Amino acid sequence: MPSVGVIGLGDMGSGLAKNLIANGFETWGRDLLDHRQRAFEEMGGHTATSTAEVGRNAQAVFVMVMKGAEAHEVILGPDGLAETMAPGGVILLTATVKPAEARAIAQGLAGRDLHLIDSPVSGGFPGAQAGTLTMMAAGTDAAMDIARPVMEAVSANIHRVGTDAGDGQTVKACLQSLIGAQFSATFEAAALAAKAGVPGQVILDVFSTSSAGCGVVNNALEKIIDRQFEGTGSHINTMHKDLTISMALGEELGVPLHTAASAMQVFHAGRTRYPDGDNWTCTQVIEEIVGAELHRDAAKVTR
Repeated sequence: MPSVGVIGLGDMGSGLAKNLIANGFETWGRDLLDHRQRAFEEMGGHTATSTAEVGRNAQAVFVMVMKGAEAHEVILGPDGLAETMAPGGVILLTATVKPAEARAIAQGLAGRDLHLIDSPVSGGFPGAQAGTLTMMAAGTDAAMDIARPVMEAVSANIHRVGTDAGDGQTVKACLQSLIGAQFSATFEAAALAAKAGVPGQVILDVFSTSSAGCGVVNNALEKIIDRQFEGTGSHINTMHKDLTISMALGEELGVPLHTAASAMQVFHAGRTRYPDGDNWTCTQVIEEIVGAELHRDAAKVTR
C-alpha cells in the first residue's frame, strides 16, 4: 500500500487525511498552521516540516491549498514535489484553481517522470470529512490506475472528465457558477420569508421536499435558520474565489454569465461585511437591509 501525502490540512485537506488514515494508508501531511499540524498528528498522521519531506516519503500527494500560486509553489517551487518525489509518483491537484494555472503546472512537470491528475472536488466540508467527495479527474490512464486506490479512499464519485490538466478545473468552474446561483437564490428566499413572517422550519420543510430541494439549498437553510454563520467549514473566501474563477472563464470564452455575476456580487457583499463568515453569512447582509431575520421557530423583526 503506497504512502500518501496531503499538502494543506484545512477544512478540506483534514478530511482527505482523515479518510486516507482510516483506510490504512501511511499518510504524511504539511500545513503552515501549527494547530492543523497537531490535529493531523492526533489523527495518526506523520507531520512533515516541509513540502520536501512529504515529497520524499509519499508516492501520491494531494495538493489542497487555496490559490493557484500556492499550488505552483508547492509543486514546482524550490524543494517542491517535482524535485523531491520519486519517479513514477502521482500528484493530485485537488485544489480549485484557474484552468490555465493547472495547465501551467502540467507544463512545468513536462519531462519529469511524475504524473499529474487535475481533480478538483465538490462536496464541501461534510463530503471531505465523510469521504464522499465528488472528484472531477483529468489524467492519463496510467495516472488514474496508480491513484485510484487513494482516490477511492476519499471519494464516493470519481468522474473521469478528461485527460489533460485544466479539464478538471474547467468542469469545476461550470459547477461553481451553478452552485453560486443556488446559494444566492437561497439567501434571498430566506430573507423574503423572514420579512413575510414565515418561520424558518416551515421554509426548510417545504423547500427540502420540493423540486428545489437539494444538498446546497437544504444545508444553507439549516445553517441560516440556526444562525450558524461562522466555523461551519465553508468559509466565504473559498466560494468567492471559485466564482471569480467561473467569471474569468466566462470572460475568456465570451460566455455571458448573468446569474453567476449576480451571485458574485452577493458573495462580494457578504465577504466585505463579514470577512470571517461562512457562505450563509451573505443572508445577514440582506436581512440587515430588510430588517428581519429568519430563525428556525420564527421570523424576527430587527427594526
